[in-house]
Amino acid sequence: MAGAMFRLDRDDACARLTLDRPEARNAIPSAGWAALAETVGQVEASDAGLLVVTGAGGTFCAGADLADFPAMRGDAAAIARFRAEMRGALDRLRGLAIPTVALIDGHCYGAGVALAMACDLRIAAPDARFAITPAKLGIGYPQEDVHRLVELVGPGQAARILFTAGTLSAEEALTIGLVDAFRPREQEFIAAILANDRESLAMLKDAIRSAAAGVRSDGGMDARFDALIAGEEMARRLEALRRK
Repeated sequence: MAGAMFRLDRDDACARLTLDRPEARNAIPSAGWAALAETVGQVEASDAGLLVVTGAGGTFCAGADLADFPAMRGDAAAIARFRAEMRGALDRLRGLAIPTVALIDGHCYGAGVALAMACDLRIAAPDARFAITPAKLGIGYPQEDVHRLVELVGPGQAARILFTAGTLSAEEALTIGLVDAFRPREQEFIAAILANDRESLAMLKDAIRSAAAGVRSDGGMDARFDALIAGEEMARRLEALRRK
């Protein structure tokens, strides 16, 4: 079952979503996107302070399961449903109020790259490999995912990745901005994030999203800024710093 490939675990405030279909390099079947959205919804409804997304078996995600594509031919409703459910799952992940981190080992291809890009941070193992290959298959890449790719690496690098359908090493992905750091630094990142105030992190995540959309100033953000300065949490943390 598609839902069984998504395993959700908790370690204190850290939730971990593992793609657990190693026999298919964690490729996501067409029926799996709705299940992914439901799993992200469980995180949404929890009190987790951080979500880590990773893959089982030494690989992150080989993308959408291509074995499902032939059955979609001639079925316009199935194609539209696949596209909508994939968009819904990735948008739900992107919309989480808490920080999200993709830990990437091995293959990260196609929709797997889209899954990683929907997270706030991407941390790759030195052996990770990245590719977006729709042009090889005679298909496209969802506009939302192209937009995220261009946001991260710029239009020129996005064109190179999409037009050549070539494979990038982890080092090259880090150089162009597709990846933010190398493993094994993930524990350092996770600990640093979880040590910070959740309301502050939620505001900063929204601020980053707004800035990426071209918003320079926002009254709602101003109000949240003011409220945090006036809040008890700031006073508590300042007192803790003073005692140190």
